[in-house]
Amino acid sequence: MTAHLEVSEGVGIIRLDRPPMNALDIATQDRLRELAEEATRRDDVRAVILWGGEKVFAAGADIKEMQDMDHAAMVVRSRALQDSFTAVARIPKPVVAAVTGYALGGGCELALCADIRIAADNAKLGQPEILLGLIPGAGGTQRLPRLVGPSKAKDLIFTGRQVKADEALAIGLVDKVVPAAEVYEEAHAWAARLAQGPAIALRAAKESIDTGLETDIDTGLAVERNWFAGLFATEDRETGMRSFVEDGPGKANFR
Repeated sequence: MTAHLEVSEGVGIIRLDRPPMNALDIATQDRLRELAEEATRRDDVRAVILWGGEKVFAAGADIKEMQDMDHAAMVVRSRALQDSFTAVARIPKPVVAAVTGYALGGGCELALCADIRIAADNAKLGQPEILLGLIPGAGGTQRLPRLVGPSKAKDLIFTGRQVKADEALAIGLVDKVVPAAEVYEEAHAWAARLAQGPAIALRAAKESIDTGLETDIDTGLAVERNWFAGLFATEDRETGMRSFVEDGPGKANFR
């Protein structure tokens, strides 16, 4: 398998495993969709880590594979490509990307599908598709400007340049930079903490934020309002409020 899902104590690790650079060929793209759908279904997965290993996150699409594809073939394949990444972005649970080494092209687009990105101090990110006479095709033209703003996104996409971890942090492309040896531990600590949180409320928060970014504010407020009221029917809400009243904030044990 070019990628697999490991689960331990509520944390699911979607691990890319296509050495040496985790190039995202068609088989890996399809496998990512399968794993994202599995992580979505499984009740024992409460938070997710995207991880490419200690050396590299993902260096992009398999260029040799794409070189043989004509327009008709890519018309068909481009939807499946986007659907694979969208399945990751729509996992209704907290998702963190642990980025080591290169996250370029499709690798950068995969990291964009996470809720936060923790990067190694040796990481390099970018959208170099323009250097091939292309544009990002797995969501980069949409998710990148939503994250860093249109001007910075255009700079990266127009030039195809790679940014080091410090610049990625400065522009908001990643959320934290740590030594390479600590990336996975940092990501796991974040995921493990949220895996103990109120699962339905976390899902509600993620869906409300993501929907609001994709629509007008009135629609976003309606989604928020419906989720907010609906959470009053959950056991976690009862647990959280009772714990707050009896023991103070931050001490609830959610089931």
